[in-house]
Amino acid sequence: MEIIRCENLSKIYQMGENKVYALNGVSVGFEEGTFTAIVGPSGSGKSTFLHLLSGLDRPTGGKVFYQDNELYQYGDNQLSVLRRRRFGFVFQSYNLVKELTGMENILLPVMLDSRKLDKDYMDHVIDILGIRDRLNHLPGAMSGGQQQRVSIARALANKPGVLFADEPTGNLDGKSGREVLQLLRQVSHDLGVTLILVTHDVHVAEQSHRILFLEDGTISRDTAEGN
Repeated sequence: MEIIRCENLSKIYQMGENKVYALNGVSVGFEEGTFTAIVGPSGSGKSTFLHLLSGLDRPTGGKVFYQDNELYQYGDNQLSVLRRRRFGFVFQSYNLVKELTGMENILLPVMLDSRKLDKDYMDHVIDILGIRDRLNHLPGAMSGGQQQRVSIARALANKPGVLFADEPTGNLDGKSGREVLQLLRQVSHDLGVTLILVTHDVHVAEQSHRILFLEDGTISRDTAEGN
């Protein structure tokens, strides 16, 4: 079953008298619990696509549906609540609050939403990510890989249906990057979270169930279609 899909999705920027199509009429769906990698050269529209799918930016045209509900029919406040409750985000920069411990950073989305933490679930996530011994440390006392693991735990705190990751291994060395990627795959599998990941690294993309190749704002190849 498709958990999220888009229809004829476009994003156009006006540059003087010229129109630049960052994304041009993309239609595609993502099955629940799967891991999809989005790859393409710089400027191909990868991050724009991710931002539109996740409600971080509004399209010029087209629609995005999450569980058959159209995202951009929501007002800004409703969309913000949906993102906080149903989507998780992992970026290249870890975006941790440096004055807060690892655990305090992880709990931020739950606290902002005034919800009760599912302790058993969170303990499971913490154990998958192997960060139990980092929970009382400030980000400055953690390696890049450890900070990214904490940011993944934070992204998962509200039990999202979809986890969006934009170059999550981009700031890490090879070994740490491979470990973080393996953990993202494991989290997606163990928790049934749909993982949509943007990367420029073909080796990272090859670990996914499916690869979407973007070129000039359109999907040039979809491995799910066998071409």
